[in-house]
Amino acid sequence: MKKILLSSAALTAFAGAAMAACPAVTVSDPMGVGAGAFPQQYELAEFQTLANCTLEVSENPDIAAMNARIRGNPDMPALVDRLPSEPLVVAPYDTIGSYGGMFNALSNATEAGTSDFMSVRHVNLVRYADDLTTIVPNVAKSWSWNDDFTQLTFVLREGHKWSDGAPFGAEDVEFWYENLQLDSNVIESPKDYVLAGGEAMTVDVIDALTVRFNMPSPKPGFLAHFANHYAQGFQPKHFLGQFHPDVNPDADALAQSLGFENGYDLVKAYYGSSDWMDTPTPMLAHPDKVANLPLDAAPTLESHIVISESTEGRQFVANPYFYMVDTAGNQLPYINEMDEIFVGESEVRLLKLVNGEVDYKAQALQIDYVPLLLENQEKGGFVVDLKPDITMPTFAFNVTSDDLEKRKVFGDLKFRQAMSVAMNRDEINEVAMFGLGTPQQYVGFSPTPDFVPAQWEQHFAQHDPEMAKALLDEIGVVDTDGDGMRELPNGDPLTLNLQVATQGISIKIVELVGQSWRDVGINNTVKEVTSDEYRSAQSSNQLDVTLWEKSVPLAVVLGNGEIFIPPYDNYFNMRTAMLWGEYVESDGSAGVKPPEYAYQMMADVKAFQAAQVGTPESDAAGLRLVETMTSNLLFIGTVKEQKPIYYAAALKNVTQFKTASYAYYRTYPYRPSQWYLDE
Repeated sequence: MKKILLSSAALTAFAGAAMAACPAVTVSDPMGVGAGAFPQQYELAEFQTLANCTLEVSENPDIAAMNARIRGNPDMPALVDRLPSEPLVVAPYDTIGSYGGMFNALSNATEAGTSDFMSVRHVNLVRYADDLTTIVPNVAKSWSWNDDFTQLTFVLREGHKWSDGAPFGAEDVEFWYENLQLDSNVIESPKDYVLAGGEAMTVDVIDALTVRFNMPSPKPGFLAHFANHYAQGFQPKHFLGQFHPDVNPDADALAQSLGFENGYDLVKAYYGSSDWMDTPTPMLAHPDKVANLPLDAAPTLESHIVISESTEGRQFVANPYFYMVDTAGNQLPYINEMDEIFVGESEVRLLKLVNGEVDYKAQALQIDYVPLLLENQEKGGFVVDLKPDITMPTFAFNVTSDDLEKRKVFGDLKFRQAMSVAMNRDEINEVAMFGLGTPQQYVGFSPTPDFVPAQWEQHFAQHDPEMAKALLDEIGVVDTDGDGMRELPNGDPLTLNLQVATQGISIKIVELVGQSWRDVGINNTVKEVTSDEYRSAQSSNQLDVTLWEKSVPLAVVLGNGEIFIPPYDNYFNMRTAMLWGEYVESDGSAGVKPPEYAYQMMADVKAFQAAQVGTPESDAAGLRLVETMTSNLLFIGTVKEQKPIYYAAALKNVTQFKTASYAYYRTYPYRPSQWYLDE
């Protein structure tokens, strides 16, 4: 008897076809939703078949040639020995695809702006179905909670293998948590999502395929984290562990024989020093040493494997051990190769899109690109869809600026109130968003939960330049030299340097906001920079104003509360108050002590994560988070917008996205492993 986990856009139809073809098939309903009640994309039905009714599998005819291009990979065994005994069966949205083709991807730089393409290859223990509500199996076959949400147990797939053919199992999950996430030699300090109530968890390997997370306090949202985050909850212990001193006593000697100072340096060469999955491989980071290393890149569970990398781009081939098949038994992915190029200039990226040189793009596409893209989509052979965005363009003043006079002003709530009401959100909506947006204040969550009164969406969000001027006068930010622009209270000039990375925000929106601020006497300059330049300046506390798109769904906060903890996000997203973050992370030994309300938010986000959604305790903690964040205007929102999603007309099995959003990890809910090219 063989079990097959079905991942289907037409579950009921497939179940009927399977039972008609094979009367021995039975359907169980482990989640208890009831026969005939499966919502679209419900993926937890188990199809149990007798031996003569098993799904026959077949492979890409080019897979052996692609495997030969992966340095260090051994000769492949037969497909049945490469697949798990219970592969994840994916029903294509439209049709069974055809193998072959080159997928052309476009990213901003070697690490910046690659999440769009990462999400096409991405896998994790679970994911959101495309209803963006239901969490469904992926790498993990199943999961279970204990009664108080302090233990989360995953069951993995028997026979699942890494891209080099080595077995994947529970120890790879334990290794990721214990030896990477909690080891300060790899990641300087643990992320909020690997903690519960601010404390570390423990991980138990129950058996080769069963792993359990034990939490010091309840964290029901921990499962949701794996469903929408880029950080994969596993790493290849058999490979990275040989370089890790806590796993292999000879790790340092081995690393030194390969030209590295110690084992940790070699772990970082393959894994990086953060949880970002697109850190440079040794092919880019250590080109002089890579030939002596056992592999060009660490083994992966993703659909495609990187085989070359330079400052110009990367090339990938299909993973011969990928664990998904379609409903006809064809191993996925359908697409043979992927070619990613790095282009830092927004004008060049736009030109390549207009010319139809890209197969899919959503990241770094601002709404002001839409008219040109729509005008050229038929000629360029691509499709443009407009979808609601979870985030919105947001501004934050650096309340820990190294310039102490600016710090005093930026830290004054009345200044932030003035700068918020100086914005003309209706103008932003009409001029930059074609009237398709919704003006509102930043409240942290998006969509706004039911427990948040509507008043907070409009808190100091009205356009009132006279109020802005009065508030600025009140705090001593006045025009002392008669040039029409206001100075700092000590008489020094006040010019805001607005550095714009177009990956994160439309420069047109920044220019409109800049003009509104000049209208009330606050001088500013607008300069476009690369994403890497922006992030470096932001993290080193050099910016007057941080500006990017921001807001996350409630489900994200349940697993990862960093938007409510100084500096209020990670390196890749929008942050502020860097020195508050330094103080919190160092336990007060460095940085600047945050005000009491910052500590209140940290306590409230712990309480919010520990409570079950929808309970009075959860709603009360969530409302306090919104009230504290929004009343203090640490982040100033503008307009919720629509964003473009671009894909080649030749790319098939692409479904309608519900949102153009990073929050659910872009393409991940829409199963891009079943995309194929019809050219």
